[in-house]
Amino acid sequence: MDLLDFEAQGLYFEEPDVAGVNELIATAAENYAGGDAELPLLKAYFLAPESLNVLVALNRFYYYQHRLEEALAATTKALDVIRPTVAFPEDWRDLQSSHISDAPANLLTWIRLYLFTLKAIGFLNMRLENLDLSQAIFEKLVELDAKDRIGAQGLLELVVKRKTDVGWVSAA
Repeated sequence: MDLLDFEAQGLYFEEPDVAGVNELIATAAENYAGGDAELPLLKAYFLAPESLNVLVALNRFYYYQHRLEEALAATTKALDVIRPTVAFPEDWRDLQSSHISDAPANLLTWIRLYLFTLKAIGFLNMRLENLDLSQAIFEKLVELDAKDRIGAQGLLELVVKRKTDVGWVSAA
């Protein structure tokens, strides 16, 4: 299955949210420059902890604040929310090409979201110097995406180069 050959449907941001959540996200966006964006986002999270709109907003907020641990937590939660929709294994390491190729075409938008979210987790781990985990994630994505539609190949090369440049010794 070509991960670019699909018709976008069922986009996460089109999903309805609990009353007040969209307003809280909008308030956070308006208050970002003044430094008062986190509280409305956390209120939105408490109202709708499974909302991808909220989790993506939290990821972006924390990432741009250089709070990478918090961004990683929001992104990991998003992966956990997406996974049941696509019926993927609980552990991404158990994901096989057949999970993608055997999936109904109407789930391809969600599969892409899952894979891009996993890529974001790999990227955040790379930024946090968790290079072994980051490399394993990118290797899995490259294995699943032979045409590199998700764009993990270049990130895998960066991780390998980083590990080589610093004489990386595994923490394991």
